Formats: sequence, structure tokens, C-alpha cells
Amino acid sequence: MLSTDAALREALRAAAPAGWEIAQAASLEALGEFQDVLLQRFVLLDLEEQAAFDPLEVVANIRSVMMLNVPIFCFGGTPQTRDAARLARADRFFERAEIAALLPRLCEQFGW
Repeated sequence: MLSTDAALREALRAAAPAGWEIAQAASLEALGEFQDVLLQRFVLLDLEEQAAFDPLEVVANIRSVMMLNVPIFCFGGTPQTRDAARLARADRFFERAEIAALLPRLCEQFGW
């Protein structure tokens, strides 16, 4: 999860199925190098984050610089930010309040 929201991190950790871990980072670089990001089943991206990183830059870096096709699920944000993230090739968009409830389903879909 790319976000600095501690309360959301705890909600996601509580919602994560057994055997899954939530890695929280305040930047894409904090997740690691190319191979570390590649190992993520999916990326949860906070579109309301502005203090630690630019969410649109994160999408552009994953898609254009790293050239990875890891799923990017965005939450929150304005319609304009969502449109910009969509153009940068983010995958899906959810409301901030629903992301924790959706996490078990995402984990099931992307389990190996």
C-alpha cells in the first residue's frame, strides 16, 4: 500500500486474510527495486496522498519506467485525479471507505 494513512494501514491489516501481509510505503522507492515491486501481487495506491509522493507519478513510474504490469488499485481521489490516473494506466478505482472491505476479495483473486 502506498499511503501514509496509519489508520487505513491498520484497517487493511485487520482485513487481510491469513498468510497475507500489507507492506506500507511512503514512496515507490521504499518498496524497493524493480524486482521487489514485481513480487507484489498488486499495489494499493492512495490518490489523496500528496505529502509523501505524487500518486500519478507512481503510476507512471510503475508502467513507463519499470515497465511492470502489476495491478494498481487506486482508492480515494477526485474525479479529475482518477481520470489522470486512468490515463497513466492505473487499473481499478475504489472509494476510500470501501477498500478495506474489498481487500479479501482482491487477495483471493490474486492469490498464487
